[in-house]
Amino acid sequence: MSQSASQASIFYRDVEKNKRVWTIKDQGGYPMPKTRTGVRSVPFWSSKSRAELIIKNVEAYNGFHPVELNIEEFYNWLKILSRDKQLAGINWSGADAVGYDMQPERLMEWVEVFMPRPSFWDRLFNKRA
Repeated sequence: MSQSASQASIFYRDVEKNKRVWTIKDQGGYPMPKTRTGVRSVPFWSSKSRAELIIKNVEAYNGFHPVELNIEEFYNWLKILSRDKQLAGINWSGADAVGYDMQPERLMEWVEVFMPRPSFWDRLFNKRA
């Protein structure tokens, strides 16, 4: 298994279990570097410590700080990335911050399987008049 495949496997396991992801941000906003094909990709990690390692070890990300997203926020990010024809980087690692860049639609389908949904009763009683 390649390093990227291993990191992707960890991403899927951790996110499904913890229902949260991390990205990074600085005063200029969130990073969206171009991939080799010229498409922009926003990085996400399955743990705060993984995001912090990238901040510490990748010069381009020095000065960034981790930002936690719950699973619903992550799903909304994926919708925006899909609309804007961008990708989602998952668990980038190493000195060059490399890993898989995924189509957001693929990740959305995966998240939909385990994303918490309001129960029938929640929907019924929380309906706005």
